Amino acid sequence: MSSYEVRRRRLLQTFGLTAAAGTAAMMNADPVLGASLGYDERIGVRPADYRAPTGLAKPSAAKNAALAWIDGNAGEITALSDQIWEFAELSLREWKSSLAVAALLRKYGFSIQWGPAGFPAAFVATSGSQGPVLGFNAEYDALPGLSQKSGVGGHDPLVYNYDAYGPTYGAGHGDAHNTLGAGATAAAIAVSQAIRAQGLQATVKVFGTTGEEQLVGKPFMVKAGVYDGLDAFLDWHPFGSTLAFWNTTSALASATFTFLGAAGHGATPLGNKSGLDGALLMATMSEYLREKNVAASGRFHYAVINGGGAPNVTPDMCSIWFFMREGSPARVQVLYDKILECAKAAAQASQTRLVHKFHSGTWNLLGNKVGAELMNDNMQSIGPPVFSDADHALAKSVQRSLGKPEVGMATSLVPLTPPPPVFGGGISIDTADVSWHAPTAVALAATFPAGLPNHNWGVTAAAATNIGHQGMLSAARYLAATAIDLITQPDLLGAMQEEFRQRTEGVRWTSMIPEGTQPPMYEPPADFLAQTGQKWPPKGITWPVPEVVATERLGSVGPDLPPVT
Repeated sequence: MSSYEVRRRRLLQTFGLTAAAGTAAMMNADPVLGASLGYDERIGVRPADYRAPTGLAKPSAAKNAALAWIDGNAGEITALSDQIWEFAELSLREWKSSLAVAALLRKYGFSIQWGPAGFPAAFVATSGSQGPVLGFNAEYDALPGLSQKSGVGGHDPLVYNYDAYGPTYGAGHGDAHNTLGAGATAAAIAVSQAIRAQGLQATVKVFGTTGEEQLVGKPFMVKAGVYDGLDAFLDWHPFGSTLAFWNTTSALASATFTFLGAAGHGATPLGNKSGLDGALLMATMSEYLREKNVAASGRFHYAVINGGGAPNVTPDMCSIWFFMREGSPARVQVLYDKILECAKAAAQASQTRLVHKFHSGTWNLLGNKVGAELMNDNMQSIGPPVFSDADHALAKSVQRSLGKPEVGMATSLVPLTPPPPVFGGGISIDTADVSWHAPTAVALAATFPAGLPNHNWGVTAAAATNIGHQGMLSAARYLAATAIDLITQPDLLGAMQEEFRQRTEGVRWTSMIPEGTQPPMYEPPADFLAQTGQKWPPKGITWPVPEVVATERLGSVGPDLPPVT
């Protein structure tokens, strides 16, 4: 029996099926995963004998013009990326970063609509009004605690916040979203310039997205209809190697669980009710789920947000923030319900009051084989990013510091392969919700040393160096070339759309966000509102947000007893 068939049997067993049941039964068990994994099996695509097609990407004057624009404006593109890296703004607060991206788009003729779905730091930029509508994804948020000096191969935070009891690091682009936003912007501008120069008809839209690292922006924007009307969507992400793919990702739900008690002195603790106890009990109970209640494709992880300021004060409030991931929204919901029960039990055991807040949820990514094959063919034509000896030396230094093999930067393209027949779980991206509304093509480009995980200081170290620049410029070329082919070869765009129609047949997308859920929000600075022409609060947003306050009574251990003598 082939290794492919062994993996296929394991996949079906995950759904409680036999190998004889086949794709139809799997799609009935979970139509969403069936659309992403089962579709490829149904049309006869097998990793063992797949060969990526060639000849899809065609040379054209428009493609030459788009690529020439990127090459001729590389300095402006990398300057934007480095500027966003310096801002290092956290999710939902990317005031300077979004302004910088929008300013470059406006310079090259895009109109800007600020505040889609009520998010002040989000925008939709548009060039053109005729022909097929192609969307590009721009993100620009940093991550907490991943500050790092640029080009330094050992862990050396650029921002170190001294505290005698608990020092912290500043924010940093440990997912290289500075390159993501600038690279997608460059591709969109290049395509718009080629459209004008060659007299083509197409509309280019750039969706500036806030809060991607918290999986917030796009799910609410998709639900509000911001992405409606797209003919295709193009995306890329920084990575340790360079490839196209049509794999799926994990669906995800994000929620916080706040435990409210009664504060008191740590030296006289009787009667105090600790919110921290509730959070820790929940974390401990949830860990017991892993062996028997979490499938191989499932993930959950958490962070304690406010665990108290000093050991001699029993904290009367503590929040624990969970991400829950699985292969489809339905499977996420099953895991979510189990974790919620842990929260309820933890509140009861700690004698605290539970306040549960759902923040966001996103589907798993719906890949597109035609889009991936076209992207891959353009990548083969353009070639991988080219790195200097100094780039490899920096990469090896970072790898050495992190205990990884000192192989330097990835210098070749990873061959295109179909999704594995067994989904083993992994990352989530909020582009996923968009992918269920428009056929989506995705590329990854090497912008940090091979073998490193995303969300690491080593990514931050490379993201504003020539390493990040070369990966970003290559990604911009891949996206632009693919977009030009979709414009000049309407049959390819039609094939992407037909595959999308077939994959989504029988699957109805519904937002994972319950009706009436208010997204996480931060009030922008007054000058940002003035520059973008927005008012606060946005329509439909309650501000200020109602306070969460502990109003619990102190506990009792019963009547006072006479002292023991």
